Amino acid sequence: VQLQAFGGGFVQTGGSLRLSCAASGRTFSSYFMGWFRQAPGKEREFVSTINWSGNTYYADSVKGRFTIARDNAKNTVYLQMASLKPEDTAVYYCTAGTISTENPKAYTYWGQGTLVTVSS
Repeated sequence: VQLQAFGGGFVQTGGSLRLSCAASGRTFSSYFMGWFRQAPGKEREFVSTINWSGNTYYADSVKGRFTIARDNAKNTVYLQMASLKPEDTAVYYCTAGTISTENPKAYTYWGQGTLVTVSS
């Protein structure tokens, strides 16, 4: 599976952005899809995952503000981000794996990342 994330950008505090991740491969629907993020000088941090049937899981830091969704027909996973805060500034990576976990090492495939910058 090859993943390509896009949709990052610059936004003011309280604003919204939607990230997309397009996946190649015929088995997209069988994978857990997820988003992680990595701020400068910090470790990669779990954001959210979604399974093939739409069950979701979020980090406490984004719960209620971010929404993950997937379109299996389009091989695409989305991350709708609202009420953005400066601490959400990071490179966001989409990922695919066979389990849903907060451990980034458990995921097999990674996209190239897209930068989200939230100004204060």
